[in-house]
Amino acid sequence: MEKMILSSSPHISSGRKTQALMFTVLASLIPECVYGVVIFGIPALITILASVASSVLFEFLFNLLAKKKQTVSDGSAIITGILLALVLPPTIPVWQTVLGAAFGIIVAKSLFGGLGSNVWNPALTGRAFLFVSFPVAMGSAWITPLPDAVSTATILPAIKSGAFTPSREIYLQYFFGNRAGCIGETSILLILISFVFLLATRTIDWRAPFAMVATTVILTWISGGDILMALLSGGLIFGATFMVTDYVTAPVTKPGRLIYGAGCGLITFLIRKFGGYPEGVMFSILIMDSLAPFLNKITRRKYGYKKSAMEAK
Repeated sequence: MEKMILSSSPHISSGRKTQALMFTVLASLIPECVYGVVIFGIPALITILASVASSVLFEFLFNLLAKKKQTVSDGSAIITGILLALVLPPTIPVWQTVLGAAFGIIVAKSLFGGLGSNVWNPALTGRAFLFVSFPVAMGSAWITPLPDAVSTATILPAIKSGAFTPSREIYLQYFFGNRAGCIGETSILLILISFVFLLATRTIDWRAPFAMVATTVILTWISGGDILMALLSGGLIFGATFMVTDYVTAPVTKPGRLIYGAGCGLITFLIRKFGGYPEGVMFSILIMDSLAPFLNKITRRKYGYKKSAMEAK
């Protein structure tokens, strides 16, 4: 009689190791990091270094104190640190960056069991914590980095109130990145290049990003808003590229990813249009992260059942 081996999922492996995936994501983030330092200067570099170092340190210390196997070498803490830094303003105090990294790594990731078990994106959770705890410091994302850049403090409220006057110059500034904003969200061009790279290397799936952006665009068009500024301003493209494609917090089923992305787009639009904040990407992704397990359940494929005639069509 042959021995039967029972084990938990996953039962099928692609052979691609976690370190390799993290290295690919890291490579895709380098352009945003470099450009952030170019446009915002040394403060941006300090924020990136502090965030990465803190994320790695806190994961190491947590595993050490909890007597768990060290996971720093998988590279996920480095990615979390970089993503957190790129969604922060360059002028945020270093100690607040460290605090955000601690909250993201310890509370959102490690306490839930580490990589693969967290419910919410650690980088966005750390940013949300800083956003509600230190709104003044986080509001410094709206200062103008260069003399000829467009101030986001003027654009986002103007878009929300309907007082924004579009121009070719403003669209180009936002597309190429000569504007105020968080460190890694300014250049839409570079983010799109990273998106294509991640797709080409089969590191991410297109469904959630497409659904998120498409939903935001359609609703903005229906409401009579400026579609281009909806795409170019805020963190929509960055979030669609790097956040909704997270392996852990996004649904694993294909239909689930489409619903997940559409939900992110819907909530982003609602907050931008009717909410108290000019931007809604962060909250939309965190809210849909909470629903991801439910989406996996209702969209999973049921084995042992035949498709109905309607489903087959």
